[in-house]
Amino acid sequence: MKQRINILGGGPAGASAALAALREGARVGVIEKSRLPRHKVCGEFFSPEIGPELERLGAWDAFLAARPARVQRLELHFGSRKKSSRLPEPAFGLSRYAFDLMLLDQARAGGADLASETADERPLIVATGRHATATQRGQRLFGFKAHFDGPVDDGVELFFFERCYVGVSAVEAGRTNICGLAPESFLSRFGFEYDDIVMQCPALSDRLKPLRRVTSWFSTGPLQYGQAFEDAGHAYPAGDALSFVDPFTGSGLLAAVRSGAMAGRAAAVGQPVSEYLRECRASLRQPFQVAGVLRRALEGGWAEKLAPFAPGRLLFALTRPR
Repeated sequence: MKQRINILGGGPAGASAALAALREGARVGVIEKSRLPRHKVCGEFFSPEIGPELERLGAWDAFLAARPARVQRLELHFGSRKKSSRLPEPAFGLSRYAFDLMLLDQARAGGADLASETADERPLIVATGRHATATQRGQRLFGFKAHFDGPVDDGVELFFFERCYVGVSAVEAGRTNICGLAPESFLSRFGFEYDDIVMQCPALSDRLKPLRRVTSWFSTGPLQYGQAFEDAGHAYPAGDALSFVDPFTGSGLLAAVRSGAMAGRAAAVGQPVSEYLRECRASLRQPFQVAGVLRRALEGGWAEKLAPFAPGRLLFALTRPR
């Protein structure tokens, strides 16, 4: 009988790891302490490459059955400047609530056991999300999101202002996801009142006028970007536990699914952790490095000046996992 693979975390990376391991004939247990599904702060954007990833996991049809919104355009707003481009292929918008439920249902249907705790067995795959941060107060980053009803657009729009950015894109059921990230020093000026915060950018304020918020604001943090490609023992890290990249790249969910699937296959066939991590580094390092350059441009105040000269499609391509 094959070794049982315990996966710590039932989010996109953990569920993807379960599906990949099941397809290799492994026995799988998923340990998730939180109640799933639940709303999570997330851009809820899936770049076009998600299709082949989910097809390999046998989950593509279920993803389409959830009726994700189609995203065709990219718009970047830097103060008064706007840069628009067509995406090379259609992308998708689907809420984390719907996506997490779909993936976990697929894993359970495939034979994975779901539990809220485990016995003495150590997890073989760790997909518990991002790590805590020790950044100085005032400089810490927090994320926030809410869903809105109103006219639906086929673009993903990013608004950059005051070291903050807010993404606007459609999800399923005719709703629009508004998701942002900002430093604590800016948020505290408005008492963390997100309805007031999103009004501080005139272009974003105009974009939100025809929309009506239908959920409460969800927030998370502090956030810290990082990658963990060093061999730390017997476990395979995946998802944000492996690589937490700046969310404005829009590659976070794709990276979670891909690294989860890679971890599930590696654990099932007994691939050495060190070899798995080398493959992850080759796939995920570029988006992290490019995001770092873009963030320094935003924080330095020269992104607005360079925006007209940066091809939108090239920026999109450089922030995808390889």
